[in-house]
Amino acid sequence: MATAGPDRRPAAASVLAAALAIAGCGSAGAPHSPGTYSWLRPAAAPAGWQVGRLPSRAAAFAYPRGWRPIRTDPGTFSAALKGRDGQILGYLNATPRSGAETLANWARFRVAHNREEGDRSVVRESAASGLRFRSGTGSCVTDRYLTSSDARYREIACIVRGAHATTVIVAAAPPADWPRLAPQLRRAVSSFS
Repeated sequence: MATAGPDRRPAAASVLAAALAIAGCGSAGAPHSPGTYSWLRPAAAPAGWQVGRLPSRAAAFAYPRGWRPIRTDPGTFSAALKGRDGQILGYLNATPRSGAETLANWARFRVAHNREEGDRSVVRESAASGLRFRSGTGSCVTDRYLTSSDARYREIACIVRGAHATTVIVAAAPPADWPRLAPQLRRAVSSFS
């Protein structure tokens, strides 16, 4: 399914998959209020940031200086921040909607999807719907999980319905890097259109 992250890529990206497994969700329960996502302030790309677009041109997001585009699934766009050893420290991905995911079922869908993908210890930290993006409305989940390759990640995953397309954006980092990278990840999500 296209809403997967690098840990769920085909063989061509298996090296990336071993280093990163980003696309989890949280636990069951009712979504929290949009106030949980008060950091979401739709705005254009900051100066010096690059803009990555889906090949279809249906969606785009900004990514910080020093981050680089990486190859993932066809039809998607991903950018990553890599450490000196080549390990992915931060990950951003936009993927066209491709399955049963909707704004209404997003919190439950992501939980089930990530468990189907082999993630363990999935904990949903928060979720909200009715969120405003630059060119649409969306639902978001923040979660943490352990991948099938025993890597730990925390992520923000949002589904956004625009005038012409519905797209998923994922922003993730290992928990140890989250405090440092969360402002950039949140800013990238806020730039999504």
